[in-house]
Amino acid sequence: MTGSTATPRRGRGRRTRSEAADTRARILAVAREEFSERGYEKTSVRGIAKAAGVDSALVHHYFGTKEQIFGAAVEVAFAPAFRARDDILDGPLDGVGERLTRTIFGLWENPVTRAPLLAIVRSAVNNETAAAVFRRLVATQLLRRIGEQLDLPDADLRAELAAAQLVGVAMMRYVIRIEPIASADAERIIERVAPVVQGHLTGP
Repeated sequence: MTGSTATPRRGRGRRTRSEAADTRARILAVAREEFSERGYEKTSVRGIAKAAGVDSALVHHYFGTKEQIFGAAVEVAFAPAFRARDDILDGPLDGVGERLTRTIFGLWENPVTRAPLLAIVRSAVNNETAAAVFRRLVATQLLRRIGEQLDLPDADLRAELAAAQLVGVAMMRYVIRIEPIASADAERIIERVAPVVQGHLTGP
């Protein structure tokens, strides 16, 4: 009809940018749940796709391999810490240990961020591929930046020892749940751990 103002329909199979973002987010959320419930080894791209209600090819399209999906899940889980790293490094160097400790334990104490962290850590503990992805991302985006700011001998080693301290305590408190660490007041834990982390970073 001449002069029609009807809007052409979108081609079948094409997704708007918003739909694509929603689909990607849903796949990633499902992947995190699958890694949490099944672990890295027993999680498959096909299983993630089925749980997300999409085709496996779409999972590969957005993320690539299972290792890459896991890497994306790690980035999401640690995103608050990555975003806070400038705040951690800002201020006097003699307070960086406490700022780092409070940031990490703040993530663990928050139920919203604790769940994906548990999923990531459990997978990393039980599978070397997952552990390698975890180490690479955390080392590149967090530890290396801290080490660069120290300007001290063995800066990378210092940063990794500080991280080992934090990861070890977090494992005992939130994953293995060994008492009395598991039920101790978080502030008390921070007060005890922060000076040790500081010692790793700036001590002799």
